[in-house]
Amino acid sequence: MYRTVFLKISFICFLFSFLACADIDKTEKLPYYNKPDFTPLFLKTTEEVNLKVTHQIADFSCVDQYGKTITQQDINGKIHIASFIFTSCGSICPTITKNMKLLQNEFKNDHNLVMLSYSVTPWIDDVERLKIYAQVNKIDAPNWHLLTGKKAEIYKLARQSYFAEEDLGFTKDSTQFLHTEHILLVDKNKRIRGIYNGTLELEAQQLVKDIKALEKE
Repeated sequence: MYRTVFLKISFICFLFSFLACADIDKTEKLPYYNKPDFTPLFLKTTEEVNLKVTHQIADFSCVDQYGKTITQQDINGKIHIASFIFTSCGSICPTITKNMKLLQNEFKNDHNLVMLSYSVTPWIDDVERLKIYAQVNKIDAPNWHLLTGKKAEIYKLARQSYFAEEDLGFTKDSTQFLHTEHILLVDKNKRIRGIYNGTLELEAQQLVKDIKALEKE
């Protein structure tokens, strides 16, 4: 009798532990985003991902606040964050930068994470201007790059690769000014795994949690 009760209790404990683990796995597994409408795809296997997620961040070449050329080679095999700002912005950009600093505080010495802040006025934001902006805002993480380059390339990358704007960005005229509060989370295979409102601290805090979850995958 005692043996039967013991076995039942053991089975119940095992069941609860199994369900708890399954629930953790479910909540920590981030979705994939394959289209500009950001419909989440929750996929369980590598085979499913390779079959259903065809979108990846395209190749690029920009220059950061130190005059260093940053390309797709610098994000290969690493998680990266993308935001879009400009140094003369007096509205949402200071708040986005402030919230991005939460990431700097958490991941400053994380060699598996890269933070990219693309200037949407690259014809104004040259290397020297970006360097001053970094100094004023105390951006000193070696893995946070403020980027300038060719306007056409940055705008195409923002709209077609990162889906940075709320609507179908790549249908817009390439000359139309790009201004977005979105921050994008991209995995080591250059697939989009999250989109966040960079003006909200709670969203930035969630992004910190999601980065840590993604690092465990």
